[in-house]
Amino acid sequence: MNSALSAERTLPTLAVVICAYTLDRWDDTRAAIGSVLVQDPPADEVVLVVDHNQDLLERAERELSGVHVVANQRRRGLSGGRNTGVSVSRSEVVAFLDDDATAEPGWTSRLLAPYRDPRVVGVGGFVRPWWLTGRPVWFPPEFDWVVGCSYRGQPRHAAPVRNFIGANMSFRRSELIAVGGFFDAFGRVGSRPVASCDETDFCLRLAARDPEAVLLYEPAAEIRHRVPESRTSWAYFRNRCYIEGLSKALVARRCGRGPALANERAYVRSTISRALARNVSRIRRPGALRTIGALAGGVGATVAGYIVGSIRPLGSETAARPRPGVATPTRAVRS
Repeated sequence: MNSALSAERTLPTLAVVICAYTLDRWDDTRAAIGSVLVQDPPADEVVLVVDHNQDLLERAERELSGVHVVANQRRRGLSGGRNTGVSVSRSEVVAFLDDDATAEPGWTSRLLAPYRDPRVVGVGGFVRPWWLTGRPVWFPPEFDWVVGCSYRGQPRHAAPVRNFIGANMSFRRSELIAVGGFFDAFGRVGSRPVASCDETDFCLRLAARDPEAVLLYEPAAEIRHRVPESRTSWAYFRNRCYIEGLSKALVARRCGRGPALANERAYVRSTISRALARNVSRIRRPGALRTIGALAGGVGATVAGYIVGSIRPLGSETAARPRPGVATPTRAVRS
């Protein structure tokens, strides 16, 4: 038997779930699906979950081929959509790709290869920003998580991590079900991030269930994530940092401050400190002073959000424990 064919057959089966909510991203959604359909090895299932938008659902059912189109059967929002994707899929591994992102060649093979190790329960990849109007001169790479992308300070080579960036991540389906799926009070509802960090919350619960489990970051599994002009303003930057702080406060209440904030403390001490020193040393470079302001302002907005979130609960609904099980679709579902 051909050795390459034999190696491919040792890979687990794969479902790719893409969640969409608006016809405004129709071309992006088609591009995301197209980038998956040309992968080698091909995904066994490609699932498009439409989040409570009947017009989008009907158009997708009418015009798309090679993809299983389903309506979100859970609570409105990204987490509910992801849980729906898990419930309708049957493959051993479920990968999640944003509807405004495209997978680079080799994405599926690089996501799946680490699963040959039974200790690996999840694999995430690199998210490269695709700035439609160019990166703002002041926007620090250390804060690319603000636009849903990989940021300076993450590992440069394959390494275990606490959690993944949601635009490019995968998990063993059995683990997704065992832990209860994504907490659907988190995540975006349309374009509005009511609370983020659903990936962090899920990964922390996964680690708590099995401390020996490995969540592997594999930067070779790369996607490109579209960053429109609307996400390049200072107002968006500040608001997104504030929401991150609010969300981290909720995660800390659910999962404990130690696990929820360990990465963030190291991020501020190391990554942000180095970025500040680097920009101070280049103070005469165009944009350096504004970048220093963004670094300080981003940390300040995040801390402010965390303080507010710690004092004022985000609501009894978001403080509830996650519902167990995502296998049965019973309803019309940073770093």
